Amino acid sequence: MDIKILPSNIANMIAAGEVVQRPSSVVKELMENAVDAGADNISVILTDAGRTLIQVVDNGCGMTPDQAVVCFERHATSKLSAAEDLNNILTYGFRGEALASIAAVAEVTLKTRPADQEIGCEVEFADSQHLSTMETSCPAGSNFSVRNLFYNVPARRKFLKSDNVEFKHVVEEFIRVALTRPDIGFSLIHNGKEVYVTRAAGSLKFRIQELFSRSVVNELVEVSSQSSVASISGYIGRPDLAKKTLGNQFFFVNGRYFRSPYLHKALMKGYDNMIPEGTTPSYFLYLQIDPHSIDVNIHPTKAEIKFEDDSLLFQFVFAAVKEVLAKNSFGASIDFDAAQEPDLPVFGKNYESFRPVVEQPEVRFNPDYNPFDVGYVSSPFAGVDQYGGTSFGKSKTIEIPNPFGEGGNMFVEAAPEQKIDMGYHEPTSPVLEQRQDYGKLFEDKILPTTSVILLQSKYILSQVLSGVLVVNIRRARERIFYEEFLKAVRKNGHITQIGLFPVEINMGVENRLLLEENAELLRSMGFDFTFTGQDTMVVNGVPEAFSPDPETVEQIIYEILVALSEDYSSLPGMMESAMAEKFAEIGAMKSSVMTSPVEAQRLIDRLFCCENSEYTIRGLRIMSIIGMDEIEKKFK
Repeated sequence: MDIKILPSNIANMIAAGEVVQRPSSVVKELMENAVDAGADNISVILTDAGRTLIQVVDNGCGMTPDQAVVCFERHATSKLSAAEDLNNILTYGFRGEALASIAAVAEVTLKTRPADQEIGCEVEFADSQHLSTMETSCPAGSNFSVRNLFYNVPARRKFLKSDNVEFKHVVEEFIRVALTRPDIGFSLIHNGKEVYVTRAAGSLKFRIQELFSRSVVNELVEVSSQSSVASISGYIGRPDLAKKTLGNQFFFVNGRYFRSPYLHKALMKGYDNMIPEGTTPSYFLYLQIDPHSIDVNIHPTKAEIKFEDDSLLFQFVFAAVKEVLAKNSFGASIDFDAAQEPDLPVFGKNYESFRPVVEQPEVRFNPDYNPFDVGYVSSPFAGVDQYGGTSFGKSKTIEIPNPFGEGGNMFVEAAPEQKIDMGYHEPTSPVLEQRQDYGKLFEDKILPTTSVILLQSKYILSQVLSGVLVVNIRRARERIFYEEFLKAVRKNGHITQIGLFPVEINMGVENRLLLEENAELLRSMGFDFTFTGQDTMVVNGVPEAFSPDPETVEQIIYEILVALSEDYSSLPGMMESAMAEKFAEIGAMKSSVMTSPVEAQRLIDRLFCCENSEYTIRGLRIMSIIGMDEIEKKFK
């Protein structure tokens, strides 16, 4: 076996795999370097989501020609000179890997000039090779241009996602850096369009408003707490405005963004019994900790941090959140001055002439009435068949005693196919004939003459040969909606319900990009919408199963974002299935309360037409039979 030392360009290319994973990685590293350079204005310019060009321009300290060349060498850094310095890291780029990694997989041009020099320099690198250095005229600061990312690693370039997805990742990194320094002005330009332009305001609340919206700021309450372990400041969201979408959750330590499921759990514990299950509040929390008690060097992109004592930090975050929520009241205020005033309608002087007072009707009944003396109509819905349709053909008149004892007998119209006996009726509905023996879950038959019974608007009861069929209404609706949505996607034929007024939703640039990427899928499901500006969606119509009111529309959009953020794009059909499942859940939850047995019968017929009428998509049972033997046991 022959062991060789890898050439430096190949070693750099391998190292770049850890640091430079996609265009957003380059944006992050260059923005952090610009912050460390003391810039108070940083611009990020992209073409094709960074595939073609990533340019980061700052007005920081700049570099001399020698420094401009050395900075591309591996482990070149101005932040460390001894091992002990690792314990006092308060800056971003300290390992000297970023520029070397970027130069290994892209063509890089750097124009830079220190403020005390009149002439700047321009250096070029590609494939880890220094190509040229020349004098140039340029502003003070640094201007990095990264072109053709992964041009020499085609496999890596091939696995980049679409421009919308890649730009979404860029936006995420841009926001994280911009939130760490409200005192610096940042701008983001993509394909010639300004996406973000922030001012050096110095106020965190104003920076949040610039990056998100005023509505997000209005949801927040301030956090400020100190202890011997750490200090914490920032904002957390009101419990009553927590949403199902994961977004606007940020932890920072000593000015550096980091991910921490452990501290997220501490924060959520502070919201115990205050927010619905499955929802998450917004938060922007900044921790200040002794740099000697943390290790920021455990992850290639420094996105994770190791704490000396996480359990103490867990308790500190939990206590700080709990204290803030306890101090603030989120209920509706009561106007005690108006509390004694009765809220009565005011009528005009001519009200009686338009709405005369009607006398109370007299209740009359016949105590001798017996409905079984003459016979009975087999269906309580004369003139309407058991499947919700109108009975066609000439109807039959049936005479029964008048229960009020006056004016002779009553006459009821019955459909010609309905019989006036208690025998078994042959099925007359095409749906019932098709489903007379559905046999998936049980081999039984619904008796066609049996009227369905609604139980507390939650269950449908219907007689079958072996007992009683019980159907869970909400689960049945979920299954029906799920299969209807899937069919709509496959055939692109779902009906849209247009609202009276458009609903405008401000969702942030990241979410807008996510929805734009999947716009075709949403329209195939029945959505009618347009995008305005960089972060606003106007919804004109929704699938017919939903109400187009603003509250429902907003909830649907947030559920869509939850499904899209789980990223099923690599699995054919999974995204469509996930979206249909979300819509089915919302549709079932938002459906009106069932009160009509006719509507109940229609639901059963629609359920039996589903490919799977027994279980929901989550595997929950939709219907079951209570056998006669089980019923008879109750009376022994």
